[in-house]
Amino acid sequence: MNKKFMLMGLFSLLLLFLTACGGDKKNEQESPPPASIEETAQPSKENKVENTGESDTRTIEYLGEKYIVPQHVEQIVITGAMEAMEDAVVLDVHPVGAISIGGKFPEMFASVTGQSESIGEKIQPNFEKILQLKPDVILGSTKFQDDVLVKLQKIAPTILVSHISTNWESNLKLMAELTGKQAEAEAVLSKYQTDTEAIKASLKEKLQGKKVAALRIRGAQVYVYPKDVFLNPVLYTEIGLEVPEQVNLAKTQEAISVEQLAEMNPDYLFMQFSMSENEDAQKAFEDLKKNPIIQNINAFKNNHVYVNVVDPLMEGGPAYSRIKFLESVQEHLDK
Repeated sequence: MNKKFMLMGLFSLLLLFLTACGGDKKNEQESPPPASIEETAQPSKENKVENTGESDTRTIEYLGEKYIVPQHVEQIVITGAMEAMEDAVVLDVHPVGAISIGGKFPEMFASVTGQSESIGEKIQPNFEKILQLKPDVILGSTKFQDDVLVKLQKIAPTILVSHISTNWESNLKLMAELTGKQAEAEAVLSKYQTDTEAIKASLKEKLQGKKVAALRIRGAQVYVYPKDVFLNPVLYTEIGLEVPEQVNLAKTQEAISVEQLAEMNPDYLFMQFSMSENEDAQKAFEDLKKNPIIQNINAFKNNHVYVNVVDPLMEGGPAYSRIKFLESVQEHLDK
């Protein structure tokens, strides 16, 4: 009898044990699996943008080409494109990386380069430095070779800014669109147009039949430019002055001899030269003035030669160059 009760007790204990094990297994099966690292991580910026129905990039158009850039451009690097540097000054855009000359930022860019870092000289970009700055957009130059562009594109979206002076408005609008300063750009363009028309009207009669030229000294040589290059568009396109034959014949930057300059015989002459480009420029200009042939040119005879009326480093074509040169034209010719 006792043996019988003992067997029944053992059987009851075994049944209880099996029931408990089955319950644990059921609970184990119903528990959700642990979340993966990807699932527990915070949503990425990209995911957040998708959830709000927005995009973290946008497409802009410049000179017939489309470029994908970040929605909010804050870190801009300018390399090789002096035109973009001038536009940055006009719109008060402060690039994180900018062009240096002789290891320093030119004084005319001081208003926007206070916190900038040098990314190399003119068309010699320092790729390692640019990479360190983590730019949102890189503004390069159409003067760059293809291999330079490829390297820049591996760092960030890259747009090559045109060095052709007739694209100056498009260049300014590009900078404005990238930085959200479209209204400021339109105000600049509108004022420039108004000022140009006013100066054109005031100079029309005074300069009737007069020749005005803008030349540059590089090394020991004087250069003339086509009518749509350098400072010439302001003189001949916007103010509408007579175009000297030597300017009309120029296809690119071309050396002009003393005899050719005498043949041009300008009544007013704007002469530009940069000491940073060559140390012989000042001496070349002084020697030029001593030449008897030059001394018979109207501009030299009548003391109508104006030297470096704008910063010699200015390209001539961009908005900043045009604004400053227009002011100088009015100051010197509208007396």
